[in-house]
Amino acid sequence: MIGAGRLAAFAALPGYGGPVSTSRHEGSGAPCWVSLLTRDLASAQRFYGAVLGWSFRRPGRGEGFSLAYRDGAPVAGIGAYAEKLSLRAAWTPYFAVPDADVAAARIRERGATVAVGPLSFGGGRAAMAADPAGAVFGLWQGRVLPGWRVGRGPAPAWLELRTRDAFAAAIFYGEVLDWAGEPPGGCVTAAYEQDHVVLRHGADTVARISGGAVGEDPDPQIRPRWHVHFRVPDLEEAVRAALDAGGRVASPVETSATGRWVTLGDPENALFTVLAPRRTAPGAG
Repeated sequence: MIGAGRLAAFAALPGYGGPVSTSRHEGSGAPCWVSLLTRDLASAQRFYGAVLGWSFRRPGRGEGFSLAYRDGAPVAGIGAYAEKLSLRAAWTPYFAVPDADVAAARIRERGATVAVGPLSFGGGRAAMAADPAGAVFGLWQGRVLPGWRVGRGPAPAWLELRTRDAFAAAIFYGEVLDWAGEPPGGCVTAAYEQDHVVLRHGADTVARISGGAVGEDPDPQIRPRWHVHFRVPDLEEAVRAALDAGGRVASPVETSATGRWVTLGDPENALFTVLAPRRTAPGAG
Protein backbone atom coordinates (compact mmCIF):
# COMPACT_ATOMS: atom_id res chain seq x y z
CA MET A 1 0.00 0.00 0.00
CA ILE A 2 1.31 3.47 -0.83
CA GLY A 3 0.03 6.80 0.39
CA ALA A 4 0.87 10.28 1.56
CA GLY A 5 3.83 9.05 3.59
CA ARG A 6 5.74 8.51 0.37
CA LEU A 7 5.87 12.26 -0.12
CA ALA A 8 9.16 12.04 1.77
CA ALA A 9 10.65 10.35 -1.29
CA PHE A 10 9.87 13.42 -3.42
CA ALA A 11 12.53 15.36 -1.51
CA ALA A 12 15.15 13.15 -3.15
CA LEU A 13 13.88 13.63 -6.69
CA PRO A 14 16.24 14.81 -9.44
CA GLY A 15 14.83 18.32 -9.65
CA TYR A 16 14.99 19.09 -5.93
CA GLY A 17 17.52 21.59 -4.60
CA GLY A 18 19.37 24.47 -6.25
CA PRO A 19 22.06 22.96 -8.51
CA VAL A 20 20.05 20.02 -9.74
CA SER A 21 17.15 22.09 -11.03
CA THR A 22 19.29 23.67 -13.76
CA SER A 23 20.01 20.46 -15.66
CA ARG A 24 18.59 18.96 -18.85
CA HIS A 25 15.23 17.44 -19.73
CA GLU A 26 15.04 13.68 -20.20
CA GLY A 27 13.21 12.05 -23.10
CA SER A 28 9.66 10.90 -22.57
CA GLY A 29 9.23 7.51 -20.93
CA ALA A 30 12.89 6.96 -19.98
CA PRO A 31 13.98 6.10 -16.44
CA CYS A 32 15.23 9.37 -14.96
CA TRP A 33 15.94 8.64 -11.28
CA VAL A 34 15.74 6.12 -8.44
CA SER A 35 15.02 6.86 -4.80
CA LEU A 36 14.88 4.93 -1.54
CA LEU A 37 12.20 5.57 1.05
CA THR A 38 13.46 4.53 4.48
CA ARG A 39 12.72 5.07 8.16
CA ASP A 40 16.29 5.79 9.33
CA LEU A 41 18.23 8.06 6.98
CA ALA A 42 21.51 7.92 8.91
CA SER A 43 21.43 4.12 9.06
CA ALA A 44 20.69 3.89 5.33
CA GLN A 45 23.59 6.20 4.53
CA ARG A 46 25.99 4.07 6.59
CA PHE A 47 24.77 0.88 4.92
CA TYR A 48 24.88 2.03 1.30
CA GLY A 49 28.14 3.87 1.89
CA ALA A 50 29.72 0.62 3.08
CA VAL A 51 28.19 -1.63 0.39
CA LEU A 52 28.23 0.64 -2.68
CA GLY A 53 30.88 3.21 -1.79
CA TRP A 54 28.46 6.14 -1.82
CA SER A 55 28.92 9.52 -0.19
CA PHE A 56 25.99 11.78 0.67
CA ARG A 57 24.98 15.44 0.48
CA ARG A 58 21.89 17.31 1.56
CA PRO A 59 20.65 19.25 -1.48
CA GLY A 60 18.69 21.91 0.38
CA ARG A 61 17.02 22.77 3.65
CA GLY A 62 15.63 19.93 5.73
CA GLU A 63 16.90 16.84 7.48
CA GLY A 64 14.80 14.14 5.86
CA PHE A 65 16.57 13.54 2.57
CA SER A 66 19.95 13.29 0.88
CA LEU A 67 21.51 12.66 -2.50
CA ALA A 68 23.95 9.77 -2.96
CA TYR A 69 27.14 10.26 -4.99
CA ARG A 70 29.75 7.91 -6.37
CA ASP A 71 33.06 9.35 -7.60
CA GLY A 72 31.51 12.82 -7.44
CA ALA A 73 28.52 11.94 -9.66
CA PRO A 74 24.89 11.67 -8.42
CA VAL A 75 23.47 8.16 -8.20
CA ALA A 76 20.22 8.12 -6.23
CA GLY A 77 18.10 9.87 -3.63
CA ILE A 78 17.15 8.77 -0.13
CA GLY A 79 14.12 10.15 1.69
CA ALA A 80 13.06 9.38 5.28
CA TYR A 81 9.46 9.00 6.44
CA ALA A 82 8.05 9.46 9.93
CA GLU A 83 8.36 6.40 12.17
CA LYS A 84 4.66 6.55 13.05
CA LEU A 85 3.76 5.75 9.44
CA SER A 86 3.35 2.06 8.66
CA LEU A 87 5.30 1.90 5.41
CA ARG A 88 7.71 -0.56 3.88
CA ALA A 89 11.19 0.65 2.97
CA ALA A 90 11.63 0.30 -0.80
CA TRP A 91 13.50 1.46 -3.88
CA THR A 92 11.39 3.22 -6.52
CA PRO A 93 12.25 4.08 -10.14
CA TYR A 94 10.97 7.31 -11.69
CA PHE A 95 10.14 7.78 -15.36
CA ALA A 96 10.30 11.09 -17.22
CA VAL A 97 7.06 12.38 -18.71
CA PRO A 98 6.31 15.62 -20.58
CA ASP A 99 3.07 16.09 -18.62
CA ALA A 100 2.55 14.40 -15.25
CA ASP A 101 -1.19 15.11 -15.24
CA VAL A 102 -1.70 13.44 -18.61
CA ALA A 103 0.34 10.41 -17.53
CA ALA A 104 -1.59 10.17 -14.24
CA ALA A 105 -4.89 10.26 -16.12
CA ARG A 106 -3.69 7.42 -18.35
CA ILE A 107 -2.81 5.38 -15.27
CA ARG A 108 -6.29 5.82 -13.79
CA GLU A 109 -7.99 5.11 -17.11
CA ARG A 110 -6.26 1.72 -17.17
CA GLY A 111 -7.46 0.69 -13.73
CA ALA A 112 -4.20 1.37 -11.89
CA THR A 113 -3.58 3.62 -8.89
CA VAL A 114 -2.15 7.11 -8.52
CA ALA A 115 -1.45 7.24 -4.79
CA VAL A 116 0.19 10.67 -4.49
CA GLY A 117 0.10 13.64 -6.85
CA PRO A 118 0.81 14.88 -9.34
CA LEU A 119 2.22 17.63 -7.12
CA SER A 120 4.49 20.56 -7.90
CA PHE A 121 7.78 19.87 -6.21
CA GLY A 122 11.31 21.25 -6.47
CA GLY A 123 11.10 22.69 -9.97
CA GLY A 124 8.94 19.93 -11.45
CA ARG A 125 5.86 17.80 -10.92
CA ALA A 126 5.87 14.33 -9.43
CA ALA A 127 3.49 11.46 -8.74
CA MET A 128 3.68 8.03 -7.12
CA ALA A 129 1.66 5.21 -8.66
CA ALA A 130 1.14 1.47 -8.67
CA ASP A 131 0.58 -0.48 -11.88
CA PRO A 132 -2.33 -2.97 -12.21
CA ALA A 133 -0.23 -5.75 -10.63
CA GLY A 134 0.80 -3.56 -7.69
CA ALA A 135 4.38 -2.63 -8.65
CA VAL A 136 5.21 0.89 -7.44
CA PHE A 137 6.80 3.50 -9.69
CA GLY A 138 7.05 7.26 -9.99
CA LEU A 139 6.49 9.95 -12.62
CA TRP A 140 8.66 13.04 -12.97
CA GLN A 141 7.94 16.07 -15.14
CA GLY A 142 10.86 18.48 -15.08
CA ARG A 143 14.57 18.80 -15.48
CA VAL A 144 16.90 16.00 -14.43
CA LEU A 145 20.51 15.61 -13.45
CA PRO A 146 23.02 15.82 -16.30
CA GLY A 147 24.97 12.63 -16.89
CA TRP A 148 22.49 10.39 -15.03
CA ARG A 149 21.30 7.61 -17.33
CA VAL A 150 20.57 3.98 -16.61
CA GLY A 151 23.35 1.82 -17.98
CA ARG A 152 25.97 4.56 -17.88
CA GLY A 153 28.34 5.96 -15.27
CA PRO A 154 27.33 5.60 -11.61
CA ALA A 155 23.59 5.34 -12.35
CA PRO A 156 21.94 1.93 -11.90
CA ALA A 157 23.11 -0.62 -14.44
CA TRP A 158 19.51 -1.46 -15.28
CA LEU A 159 15.98 -1.89 -13.94
CA GLU A 160 13.83 -4.99 -13.95
CA LEU A 161 10.10 -5.32 -13.48
CA ARG A 162 9.13 -8.77 -12.26
CA THR A 163 5.40 -9.08 -12.64
CA ARG A 164 2.60 -11.55 -13.33
CA ASP A 165 2.20 -10.96 -17.06
CA ALA A 166 5.09 -9.31 -18.94
CA PHE A 167 2.99 -8.76 -22.06
CA ALA A 168 0.18 -6.98 -20.18
CA ALA A 169 2.70 -4.90 -18.21
CA ALA A 170 4.47 -3.81 -21.40
CA ILE A 171 1.16 -2.66 -22.87
CA PHE A 172 0.28 -0.71 -19.69
CA TYR A 173 3.62 1.09 -19.40
CA GLY A 174 3.83 1.58 -23.15
CA GLU A 175 0.50 3.38 -23.22
CA VAL A 176 1.21 5.43 -20.08
CA LEU A 177 4.80 6.39 -20.91
CA ASP A 178 4.64 6.48 -24.72
CA TRP A 179 7.01 3.58 -25.24
CA ALA A 180 7.19 2.73 -28.93
CA GLY A 181 7.89 -0.40 -30.90
CA GLU A 182 10.08 1.57 -33.31
CA PRO A 183 11.65 5.05 -33.27
CA PRO A 184 10.73 7.87 -33.61
CA GLY A 185 7.44 7.28 -31.80
CA GLY A 186 9.13 7.54 -28.40
CA CYS A 187 12.59 7.69 -26.95
CA VAL A 188 12.19 4.26 -25.30
CA THR A 189 11.57 1.25 -27.52
CA ALA A 190 10.17 -2.10 -26.40
CA ALA A 191 11.04 -5.40 -28.02
CA TYR A 192 9.96 -8.94 -27.19
CA GLU A 193 13.02 -11.17 -26.83
CA GLN A 194 12.55 -14.76 -25.74
CA ASP A 195 10.32 -14.61 -22.63
CA HIS A 196 11.06 -10.99 -21.73
CA VAL A 197 10.26 -7.48 -22.85
CA VAL A 198 13.51 -5.53 -23.29
CA LEU A 199 13.46 -1.72 -23.15
CA ARG A 200 16.09 0.42 -24.84
CA HIS A 201 16.85 4.12 -24.69
CA GLY A 202 18.89 4.76 -27.80
CA ALA A 203 21.60 2.09 -27.86
CA ASP A 204 21.35 1.39 -24.12
CA THR A 205 19.33 -1.42 -22.58
CA VAL A 206 17.68 0.26 -19.58
CA ALA A 207 15.10 -2.22 -18.32
CA ARG A 208 13.55 -5.63 -18.70
CA ILE A 209 10.06 -6.90 -17.90
CA SER A 210 9.79 -10.53 -16.80
CA GLY A 211 6.66 -12.55 -16.03
CA GLY A 212 5.91 -15.06 -13.32
CA ALA A 213 5.73 -12.99 -10.11
CA VAL A 214 2.95 -13.94 -7.68
CA GLY A 215 0.87 -11.07 -6.37
CA GLU A 216 -0.42 -12.84 -3.27
CA ASP A 217 2.95 -14.09 -2.01
CA PRO A 218 4.05 -12.37 1.24
CA ASP A 219 7.69 -12.36 0.12
CA PRO A 220 8.49 -8.98 -1.53
CA GLN A 221 11.12 -10.75 -3.63
CA ILE A 222 8.33 -12.69 -5.34
CA ARG A 223 5.54 -10.10 -5.54
CA PRO A 224 5.37 -7.79 -8.59
CA ARG A 225 7.91 -5.03 -8.11
CA TRP A 226 10.64 -3.02 -9.80
CA HIS A 227 14.18 -4.22 -9.01
CA VAL A 228 17.07 -1.74 -9.13
CA HIS A 229 20.49 -3.16 -10.13
CA PHE A 230 23.71 -1.40 -9.05
CA ARG A 231 27.20 -2.24 -10.28
CA VAL A 232 29.95 -3.27 -7.87
CA PRO A 233 33.55 -4.22 -8.69
CA ASP A 234 33.51 -7.38 -6.53
CA LEU A 235 30.34 -9.31 -5.71
CA GLU A 236 31.69 -11.21 -2.69
CA GLU A 237 33.09 -8.04 -1.15
CA ALA A 238 29.71 -6.30 -1.55
CA VAL A 239 27.92 -9.25 0.08
CA ARG A 240 30.34 -9.26 3.01
CA ALA A 241 29.91 -5.52 3.48
CA ALA A 242 26.12 -5.86 3.41
CA LEU A 243 26.12 -8.62 6.04
CA ASP A 244 28.57 -6.72 8.24
CA ALA A 245 26.34 -3.62 8.03
CA GLY A 246 23.18 -5.47 9.08
CA GLY A 247 21.77 -6.46 5.70
CA ARG A 248 20.90 -9.88 4.32
CA VAL A 249 21.25 -11.97 1.18
CA ALA A 250 17.81 -12.38 -0.43
CA SER A 251 18.59 -14.62 -3.42
CA PRO A 252 21.14 -17.10 -4.73
CA VAL A 253 24.01 -15.73 -6.80
CA GLU A 254 23.14 -15.90 -10.50
CA THR A 255 25.61 -15.99 -13.38
CA SER A 256 25.44 -15.17 -17.08
CA ALA A 257 28.04 -14.81 -19.83
CA THR A 258 28.62 -11.19 -18.86
CA GLY A 259 28.31 -11.01 -15.09
CA ARG A 260 27.15 -12.26 -11.69
CA TRP A 261 24.47 -10.78 -9.47
CA VAL A 262 22.63 -11.27 -6.18
CA THR A 263 19.71 -9.54 -4.47
CA LEU A 264 20.37 -8.03 -1.05
CA GLY A 265 18.15 -6.55 1.63
CA ASP A 266 19.26 -3.52 3.63
CA PRO A 267 18.66 -3.31 7.43
CA GLU A 268 15.02 -2.33 6.77
CA ASN A 269 14.72 -5.04 4.08
CA ALA A 270 14.55 -2.68 1.10
CA LEU A 271 15.61 -4.98 -1.72
CA PHE A 272 18.17 -4.13 -4.40
CA THR A 273 20.50 -6.11 -6.65
CA VAL A 274 24.27 -5.82 -7.01
CA LEU A 275 26.04 -7.10 -10.09
CA ALA A 276 29.70 -7.50 -10.96
CA PRO A 277 31.70 -8.60 -13.99
CA ARG A 278 32.11 -12.33 -14.35
CA ARG A 279 35.38 -13.59 -12.90
CA THR A 280 37.98 -14.82 -15.36
CA ALA A 281 39.80 -17.98 -14.41
CA PRO A 282 43.58 -17.61 -13.94
CA GLY A 283 45.36 -18.03 -17.27
CA ALA A 284 42.14 -17.69 -19.30
CA GLY A 285 41.76 -15.46 -22.31
